[in-house]
Formats: sequence, C-alpha cells, structure tokens
Amino acid sequence: MTDNKSARPAGKRLFVLDTNVLMHDPTALFRFQEHDIYLPMVVIEELDNNKKGHSEVARNARQASRFLDEVMTGANKADIDAGLPLGEPGESAGQRPTGRIFFQTSSMEANLPATLPGSKPDNNILGTALALRETHADQTVILVSKDTNMRIKAAAIGIHAEDYRNDQVLEDVNLLYSGNQALSGDFWESHSKKVESWKKEGRTFYRIAGPDTANWHANEFLFLNGNDNEPASFEAVVRTVEDESAIIETVKDYRGSQKIWGIAARNREQNFALNLLMDPEIDFVTMVGQAGTGKTLLTLAAGLAQVLDEQLYSEIIMTRVTVPVGEDIGFLPGTEEEKMVPWMGALMDNLEVLTQSEHNSDWERAATQELVAKRVKIRSLNFMRGRTFLNKYIILDEAQNLTSKQMKTLITRAGPGTKVICLGNVAQIDTPYLTETNSGLTYVVDRFKDWAHSGHITLLRGERSRLADFASEAL
Repeated sequence: MTDNKSARPAGKRLFVLDTNVLMHDPTALFRFQEHDIYLPMVVIEELDNNKKGHSEVARNARQASRFLDEVMTGANKADIDAGLPLGEPGESAGQRPTGRIFFQTSSMEANLPATLPGSKPDNNILGTALALRETHADQTVILVSKDTNMRIKAAAIGIHAEDYRNDQVLEDVNLLYSGNQALSGDFWESHSKKVESWKKEGRTFYRIAGPDTANWHANEFLFLNGNDNEPASFEAVVRTVEDESAIIETVKDYRGSQKIWGIAARNREQNFALNLLMDPEIDFVTMVGQAGTGKTLLTLAAGLAQVLDEQLYSEIIMTRVTVPVGEDIGFLPGTEEEKMVPWMGALMDNLEVLTQSEHNSDWERAATQELVAKRVKIRSLNFMRGRTFLNKYIILDEAQNLTSKQMKTLITRAGPGTKVICLGNVAQIDTPYLTETNSGLTYVVDRFKDWAHSGHITLLRGERSRLADFASEAL
C-alpha cells in the first residue's frame, strides 16, 4: 500500500487537508506518520454542511468530526495553538503517528490571484496554503486533495499538491492478482523428482515441491500449454501451500457435455470461474472482467444449479450499487424490489437466457420462470446494514463502485452457509473519487487472495457477440 511520502523533499512536512480527503477516508487524520496536519476552518464548516443524511459521504463526515472531537478532548486554547498530538484509538504507541494536528484559529492573509476570490471554499483553502508557506518556511507545505481541479489550481499558483494515496491497494491496476498463471513448458521435467499423486473420491491430487510454489496462492489456477478455447494439457487449482510444497487438484471441465443449467464454459477463464462458483468449500468469489465476458451469466447459472437442483442454498440474493451512468431518472415507485428492477437489467437478461430452451413448451418455460422468480430476490444495498444472511447465494454486481469500507460492511453480513460473489469491471468506475487502484473490488481481491476459502479469476475474453467484441476493441 502506498502512502503520501514518496517523491518529495526530505524533512518534516505540513499537510493541508482538503475536505474531500476526510469525507473519502476519515482515518486520513492518522495516516501521515511523523508529519504535521493543518485543517483550515472552512474544512470544519464543510464537514458540518455534509454531515446530514444516510449516504456514505455523510457517515464519513460525521466520523471525521468524531475523530477530531476525540483529539481535542481536554485540550485548552494554548494546547490547540501549539498543535495537538495524533493517535488513532486502539493503536499501540509504536504504531501511532507522531505528528501533530493544527487548526486555523485566526484569519490569514494570502496574495491569491484576482481570478481566485477567497470567498469560495476551495480558494479559501488555497489561500491558507499560500499563507502557511510564508509562515512555515522551515517546513514543506503540501496540499492534499482528491479533487483534480483543486490540484490543478494549486499547481498553477505555485502550491505543491498531491492526491491522497494512502488507500491505494496497488501502484498500478495491471499488478492486480489475476487468479491464474501459466506454468513453464519444462514444469514437469523440473519438478518430476518431487511429485506425489493420488486419487480420492474421483478427484486427482498432486503434491509438488519446488521454488515455484512460493509464488502460488490458495485456489489459484495453474495451466500448461493449450489455448483459450480448448483444455490445456494440464489445468489444476492450488489447494494448500506449505513452506516449499503445495497440494494441487485437477479442475473439472465444464466446456463439454458437463453443463451448468445449460451453460458451458467457452474459454479457459470461464471454466476456472465455474470451478470456483460450484465449489461448496469456497465462500467468497471475486470476478473481474470487461462487459460481455460472462460474469453474470456464469454466476446465475451456478447459483440456480445449487439453489434449485442441489439445494445447497435457500435462495439467490442479487444487489448492486445504484450509481447512474447518465442523468438520474428520479423517483421510482413501488416496493424495495420494484425500485431495484430498473437497475437489474443484466439480471433479467441473463435469467431469460437461462430459463429458455428450444426443447421446452411454453407452459414448461412459464413454470420454470415462475419457480426461478420465487428463489431469486433483488435487494438494495441501502438496507443491508445490520442484516445477517443464512444459507444464501449473494451476488454483488458492479462491485467496482464500492469503497473498501462499504465492501467490508456487505461481506460481513454473511452468516453460516452463505456464499458471496462480487462481480465488476475496474475500468468502469462511476463513483466520485474512486479509481482502479483504490476501488473496494480491487481491495478485496488483494486482501482475500491467500485465504483458503476464497477464489478470484479475471475473465479476459468477451463472449457476447462479434459486434460487441469489435466495439470493445475499436471504440
């Protein structure tokens, strides 16, 4: 994880925080280690203006205010003027930041350009940063803001400005764990002396020792040779990794006659995805891929098979964050489920594919659709807090639009016997201030990659149509 320390002059620094940093991550107050923080009074005003409501932004504004209140507890005016020590509750003394937080307690004059009137909150913060640069010549003054235009204006008037990067999971999204890797062509030759194999309940296992195993993760897929459309000469999934050895198991092939609710895998990654979705020992699955790679269709097919045929779960619950791509269409009438229907076009489209068969009569199709409708429920994320789901198959679509905190809130709703599947495309993020590197989906992929009961796969190839494939590449 990166922090706000790289590529800057040495020595102690003074960070001026923009309001959007605290509304994005209230714990940002405790993320600057030995460096000092300065809060302009307009930041406190903006936190107050945004504290009302039930949105994530409002909750974060309230939490930031609570943190500030805890820091100021018992302090007098002299203490505040001298700077208050920071320390996040629950942290040991060795982990606490050693810097101090300063509050603007008097007006500060700054020579802002005439084109930037100081009455606007953003310009007020810029003016404060300019004034601090004059009064704190012994420190490097840095403005930290999630607002790109704020950083542009700061750079234009000579203020060093940076994005808040402490919540970034990765430096580059291309470093995101893919969930599978190719084995070298001489893999068996180089490991043949330290291979054990056995069969158990129709499943084939191998114990492999060697340096390569140190880079493997639990439930990661391995493949040797082959191409995208045909089974490789060897495909397996890592079950356990111990020191310099690992136990792997050959995967099931869902590309042939062994279909899941009439759906067969069309490429290697889809086959790996079905292996994760159909494994009752895996409680948490993440799938990342562009539109048309089959994320929703595969997940629903596996869910229907396990709910209706195998009865491993009582019902399917599907939800997603309601962030509009264009202008919001306004109030939606009806119950919670009826309000969510317009957001669930992908669910309806895929259910239609799964419940249609050329061999079924109209009556059989209608009966199937009615049965499926009773076992598939649509729920809003807004009402998830405080709930516990028992023996449910939960599908969280468009997960890239959630923050890491929202993702934690949702995943911790899972009770015994529940499986959670998170789907998304990190290249299509609609939530303000979220990027590919700090999205909640990226966060959970990275944090769960070594847990024995979770799995991840990145779907690479679109299977929607030749038109959709060409449009994805050319447009």
